[in-house]
Amino acid sequence: MSRLTHLDESGAASMVDVSGKLITTRIAVAEGYVMMEAATLGLIQNGMLKKGDVLSVARIAGIMAAKRTHELVPLCHPLLISKIGIELELDERKSAIHVKATVKISGQTGVEMEALTAVSIACLTIYDMAKSADKDMRIEGIRVLEKSGGKSGEYRAKI
Repeated sequence: MSRLTHLDESGAASMVDVSGKLITTRIAVAEGYVMMEAATLGLIQNGMLKKGDVLSVARIAGIMAAKRTHELVPLCHPLLISKIGIELELDERKSAIHVKATVKISGQTGVEMEALTAVSIACLTIYDMAKSADKDMRIEGIRVLEKSGGKSGEYRAKI
């Protein structure tokens, strides 16, 4: 069995030393969905919720979350992020909002956690802003879609 990277020789939790890794461009893309009633999606689409512009607030929340991932997830490195993009697509067929985050750095460690955190918090923000209209909303399918850069190279989700 290979050694776990977040444990030191004595088995204690430890931040990985990335100082010997090459600085490369690293990109991660993650996604998630907020499923809701069609009426709720319509309220969001038409800007009719009392709390305001759900999509703009969710976008800002996702960006802010990616920047603070190291404060939320133990042992994550603080990163100098070059770019964070949050895409929010209303999917009437699924009665959902599809959230996608792309995070990019030039650095020594990957940005998958930042992309996942951005998606998670954007989804939670949508839920928070629309919960008065729809108590049955649910958040689904948060995952890494793709990543590039670093020693492990390219990854694309199979499905």
